[in-house]
Amino acid sequence: MTRTTAPREGGRWIQRWDPEDETFWRETGRPIARRNLLYSVLSEHIGFSVWSLWSVLVLFMGPAYGIDPAGKFFLIATATCVGALVRIPYTFAVARFGGRDWTVVSALLLLAPTVAALVVMEPGTSYGTFLAVAALTGVGGGNFASSMTNINAFFPLREKGRALGLNAGGGNIGVPVVQLAALLVIATAGAGHPRLLLAAYVPLIVAAAGLALVRMDNLAPVRSDAGAVREALRERHTWIVAFLYVGTFGSFIGYGFAFGLVLQTRFGHTPLQAASLTFLGPLLGSLARPVGGALADRFGGARITLAAFVAMAAATGVVVLASVRDSLPVFLTGFVALFALSGAGNGSTYKMVPGIFHAQALARGLEGVRAAAYGRRLSGAAMGLIGAVGALGGLGINLVFRQAFQNGGSGTAAFLTFLGFYAACCAVTWAVYLRRPGPDRAAAAAAGSTAKSQLTPV
Repeated sequence: MTRTTAPREGGRWIQRWDPEDETFWRETGRPIARRNLLYSVLSEHIGFSVWSLWSVLVLFMGPAYGIDPAGKFFLIATATCVGALVRIPYTFAVARFGGRDWTVVSALLLLAPTVAALVVMEPGTSYGTFLAVAALTGVGGGNFASSMTNINAFFPLREKGRALGLNAGGGNIGVPVVQLAALLVIATAGAGHPRLLLAAYVPLIVAAAGLALVRMDNLAPVRSDAGAVREALRERHTWIVAFLYVGTFGSFIGYGFAFGLVLQTRFGHTPLQAASLTFLGPLLGSLARPVGGALADRFGGARITLAAFVAMAAATGVVVLASVRDSLPVFLTGFVALFALSGAGNGSTYKMVPGIFHAQALARGLEGVRAAAYGRRLSGAAMGLIGAVGALGGLGINLVFRQAFQNGGSGTAAFLTFLGFYAACCAVTWAVYLRRPGPDRAAAAAAGSTAKSQLTPV
């Protein structure tokens, strides 16, 4: 990267960073990048746990709380919505404050929703208060965007799929971990003690912030670039990939937040029974994310993304069948498969982002360092927008579930809606990134026209 302004100094600022230089990467870059990845994963992991707190706190809310299933789904949807919206400013905070410094701040911000929930979590608290505290947990969703933008800058293009997959997968595991922690509390102390779960996270948040402070680094060459943001906003591929990310990450986070409540509402599970099953899907989805990223590095992000959507549509068909026949084992099989496939799709879809913008740089005649810099610049700006739109997919899933249960007492109509959306995602992935260009398109590309060229190598 080229510095255009005076370098930022002091603290843990790294002035030169060129991961595409193989000698620099081998001798200097790799150990630094891996260390930052480790502590980024830790902070993002805690962030996801806090963001998904209400997916388990609703399991503690028995009849004494006076909140029906639709009201509980809306609490979850509120947390999802705020988490999606704050991803945009969180993305740009890395360039403004530095990746390490913002990781410390964003980790400490997690104390606000955790302590607030610790104070209000009891019968008799007003629904409006619960809504406000659920909204606060959205700051945990923002951690993903800043973490991914930061790690994207540390790694060379050839390793981004694996690095981003590990970073996101390690963060995503925060969802099943908080659900397992809730299971432990319910199994040992009972459903009347949600404060034990909340109290356990306070020291973990402080530890994550402290470790980021002493072990992470800021990259001085990463600068705020309003021009890159404007370019990313105008770029059609930003919005196409965001649409696909609604299908992958929106599914993962939406199902992750709603799974336990669906089991309680549809199959009459007790809090302990629901909590004992809820963690399985998000765990497999989190573990599958780096696998999807690694497969995308090898076979291409678009191919793996299309395969994931086809399989997700098939798994949704299984869930619909199970819901109609009232079969819990088949329902669980299909739902858990949806989690795993959405996780793999998360990794492959995010890998497409740097690949798309690097391909555009090459199509514009850029080479080597200049092409890599262009790809990092545009992909970094686009990632926050894509992550925010994708997370709004989770909001959509929770609202569709809310409406389906409110109208018919079953999630069948919701799953039929999701099935149609996955079919649309399959069509878009194939048409934009995998379909062979026609003769006119190929001739235009050969003549040097790139505005409409097909991006087959992503």
